[in-house]
Amino acid sequence: MTSDLSRRRLLFGGAAVSAGVLLAGCTSNEQSPTEAQTKAAANNANTEPGKKVTIGFSAPAADHGWIAAITNNAKAQAGAYGDVELKSVEAGADAAAQRAALSTLISQKPDVIVLLPHDGKELNAFGLEAMKAGIPVVNLDRAFPDPKAYRLQIKGDNYGMGVAAATYIAEQLKAKGVSNPVIGEIPGIESLELTQERSKGFADTLASYGLKVANRRPAEFTVDSGQQAATGLFQALPKIDAVWNHDDDQGIGVLAAVNQANRKEFFMVGGAGSKKAMEDIAADNTVLKATVTYSPSMASSAISLARLIGQGKGMSDLVELQVPKEIVLSSETITKQNSGDYLKLGF
Repeated sequence: MTSDLSRRRLLFGGAAVSAGVLLAGCTSNEQSPTEAQTKAAANNANTEPGKKVTIGFSAPAADHGWIAAITNNAKAQAGAYGDVELKSVEAGADAAAQRAALSTLISQKPDVIVLLPHDGKELNAFGLEAMKAGIPVVNLDRAFPDPKAYRLQIKGDNYGMGVAAATYIAEQLKAKGVSNPVIGEIPGIESLELTQERSKGFADTLASYGLKVANRRPAEFTVDSGQQAATGLFQALPKIDAVWNHDDDQGIGVLAAVNQANRKEFFMVGGAGSKKAMEDIAADNTVLKATVTYSPSMASSAISLARLIGQGKGMSDLVELQVPKEIVLSSETITKQNSGDYLKLGF
């Protein structure tokens, strides 16, 4: 645990990370995507070589693990197709810099642009500009508010993460016969919309079981902040039955606090689906018993769908002739029983 913790700290560098970069993140253990994260569908007519498609791509700098996995997955997936050329542009430090870089991309007239914006609201105007120029935009993860600003939006289900975590916790407590359970929550950055959506899904679902959160201690998606938040939670609650920690990377710090305080009377659910979390769940030797997914494999899917849009094709299993307008990925619950199935998707 000590060496892993140190590595994570190095990855985050101790520096302040912009809110845009932090929006979804987890620190990757992997230097390159697994085959499962990028593999093109087999025995599918859509995978046959077709019209050459140039895809412009932009995502914030990979100084955070989840973002690194997004960019690595996109590049690897593009490389899986002989008829795709990927043109990447640097996203810069903020939305303004990304907007400037993307303007040069429009002038190169790619067939499709795949974009993970620093901030969906601030890049909405770019989406409108590109669409007006006849270039379909695939909005990845951070939604544009105007539907006319994108051809396709693909993202994870933040509210659904909360629903999945609360459902697992409530069912486990019910099975154990725990009455009046004490439930803790360690969200990510409190001010972010995604954090608020996750917490709302968690609270709404707990309420449907007659349960509620006893104490919340927000962290900042980093190892150190996770450890600090967990320490505060333990001080506030002398006894705990269950905890939902929103992010597997800050969960490294939470587990460090668990060991430091020797607080192992509860079970914990994580968030995102890092490889390290899945390995811990499979080993069953920590309080972490499950995690709910928010996978960066969505970048691989975004590239595949951008290719289909560029080729004027639909999805092979759908009746419709075109790719859908919006795709929201389900948040799935990974436990000891199914961790072996999901490990290939860990990052």
